[in-house]
Amino acid sequence: MFFGELPIHQCTGCYLAHSIKHPGLTYKKGYLLDDDDITRLEQAGVTHLTVARLEDEDVHEDMAATVFAGSAQGTNTTCGEAFTGRVNIYAECSGMLVLDEEAILSANMVDPAITLATLPSFTAVTKGRMIGTAKIIPFAAHRHHLQAACDAVKNSLKIAPYENKRVAVISSSLPHLKPSTIAKTLKALEERLAPSGSVVGTHIEVPHQKETLRKQLQDLRNAPVDCYIIFGASAIVDIHDVIPAALVEAGGRIEHFGMPVDPGNLLLLGMLDGRPVIGAPGCARSPQENGFDWVLNRVLANLPVTAGQIKAMGVGGLLKEIYSRPQPREKQPASDAASKPPAAVILAAGKSRRTGEHNKLLAQVQGVPIIRKVALSAIESHADPVHVVAGEQIDAIKRALQGLPVTVVSNPNAERGLSTSLAVGLSSLPADTSCAVIMLGDMPEIAASHINDLIEGYEPQSGRLIGVASSNGKRGNPVVWDGRFFEELKTLKGDIGGRPLLEKYQEAVYTVEMGRAARLDLDDPSALEAFGAKTGAYSLKKDV
Repeated sequence: MFFGELPIHQCTGCYLAHSIKHPGLTYKKGYLLDDDDITRLEQAGVTHLTVARLEDEDVHEDMAATVFAGSAQGTNTTCGEAFTGRVNIYAECSGMLVLDEEAILSANMVDPAITLATLPSFTAVTKGRMIGTAKIIPFAAHRHHLQAACDAVKNSLKIAPYENKRVAVISSSLPHLKPSTIAKTLKALEERLAPSGSVVGTHIEVPHQKETLRKQLQDLRNAPVDCYIIFGASAIVDIHDVIPAALVEAGGRIEHFGMPVDPGNLLLLGMLDGRPVIGAPGCARSPQENGFDWVLNRVLANLPVTAGQIKAMGVGGLLKEIYSRPQPREKQPASDAASKPPAAVILAAGKSRRTGEHNKLLAQVQGVPIIRKVALSAIESHADPVHVVAGEQIDAIKRALQGLPVTVVSNPNAERGLSTSLAVGLSSLPADTSCAVIMLGDMPEIAASHINDLIEGYEPQSGRLIGVASSNGKRGNPVVWDGRFFEELKTLKGDIGGRPLLEKYQEAVYTVEMGRAARLDLDDPSALEAFGAKTGAYSLKKDV
């Protein structure tokens, strides 16, 4: 293939290397020029073009991509239409992506012009998901190179389809394990099973004892189920522990214990009457991806899972931290609520733009400034210390809080949004603060009892790390945040609070219903008036 600059009169039958825009003329990269195009471009004053011209042994990029992708296509996959030298490959059904990685590597080694990119092998996919893309880098591929790449990549992408399975679930219990934990675990499992059409065929709760587990496994041997999953009240820490011992005594065998995937290390894989048995690690109670998913999805797709395959999962097996884990891998700020009370941070640096010349926080209810009422609730609660973040009216805020045991800190960048006040407030707290209640300065109906309810719901050892006030099921304020989230909260930008993190760490969130107090909006004069708040010289944004 020729590539380079040619005089305009030599460009008929060539492909444009770059897009061209002239008054009344637009040609996109890769456009095949004919005689009429050349005439128009000459009339527009174009004298030279950078083009590609195919030779006899060249295959146009779209045709080459179509042939290459078609060769890579295997069972239960389909190819899309070619565009700009690219053909995408899609899953025709839900299941597990199975790759011939050596074949794909061999094909990619043939010629840098011919490439295939895929999702990782054993990715769980749904019908219609893109699993790979074949791309011809230049405008054409050499015919012989294309043939060699096609020979190497043949049928290298396949989908092992899921099968509808009935799963027997055994949940063992100990006095410390809450029924709600078992219920949430079952819900997370049902969500994992849904893409495959599989269901929980039976769910049985038994004491966490070897004998009761053994008996239950034996009782289920004739049940119409395809596999077993055991959620232990206590983690499996040894191959002779309660769950593996019960499996062996029930007539089963242990295939493998432990896996180089974190979270997920303490997973047990066994067999009972030819049916897989998974002793789930503790992280399987969370809906977040962990090693349990990697094994479960293979079982649902009828793929073999051997000890060797589990050992090979270590590369790429370090998954993101699950914050609800009671013993996180990396050292986090102390989260023992019993050892130190939570702090309170009241955000009071806003400009009250919608209330005109008055600062709504200085408006008074029965002679008490709104910001003082909010601070009093924090002081009367279990929270200690109480910090208030103020902006350009810091002096007025200090006067409104005079005599109260609070620390007022300045946010010189308040105009950049709520996130800056959040960062300033968190940074002002003692270094050993375990958690903090983040409050808004314009919510005077939040009482000390509301704050205490949020604090009492905070249970870091149970994964309850973020407490959110709610009103009729809708999230509001205040919010309790475990100390391990402080640094990430400080990185937020703009006029937002912690909403992005609430979405990111949904498994760590619990809610406390507070009625209208959690969503009270005093953002304009009519709302202040309706609430009974009075404005005057004391609430003016500039001293009079």
